[in-house]
Amino acid sequence: MPATSYPTGTPDQDAAAIAAAAVAVHRGDLIVIPTDTVYGLAADAFDPESVQLLLDAKGRGHQMPPPVLVNGVKTLAALATEVPEYAHALVEAHWPGPLTIVCKQQPSLQWDLGETHGTVAIRMPDHPLALTLLDRTGPLAVRSANITGEAPAREAAEAERMLGDAVAVIIDGGASGDSEPSTIIDATGAQPKMLRLGALSWQELNETLAPLSIEIAT
Repeated sequence: MPATSYPTGTPDQDAAAIAAAAVAVHRGDLIVIPTDTVYGLAADAFDPESVQLLLDAKGRGHQMPPPVLVNGVKTLAALATEVPEYAHALVEAHWPGPLTIVCKQQPSLQWDLGETHGTVAIRMPDHPLALTLLDRTGPLAVRSANITGEAPAREAAEAERMLGDAVAVIIDGGASGDSEPSTIIDATGAQPKMLRLGALSWQELNETLAPLSIEIAT
């Protein structure tokens, strides 16, 4: 069944879009959401069948687990363990925003994101609709809303063209905030490592870490 696209912009429209997306997530369906970077294809992070649907829609295997979107810094402690001081500094400075932190995951977590090797990639998006939805759903596994090989969607219509048959609900939040994906930092060791350079620059992140006398490694 083709996806239902929900407009936003007024309080009533926003509420209807969020409610429909939350119902779809709790039902185990995929949805498309706007973020501060590009549109995201999202699923309940704690529903293995939904996560598998997400991987299938993207044409990705378990060897490429999706990152997880959260609604606040406090959720980091619930999902990750042994988070180093520099990671807390980066999160405090750049969340919400285009920064994904890869941490050691809490061993008690009951989910299956794929071959994570005991880690989890976490981001808090800087987008009011996404954050409101996360308040309703809890953590969402997410990938960019595009078919592998095509550019990530920056408009809801682009996501619908590529993924409309795979998702139940699309929240149309207008043009996405940034054409660049998030910057990804590996925070599982004593020194942060750059995994992907994105919307946040190397210089911005190293300026944040300067008081700790630490720099990001390649």
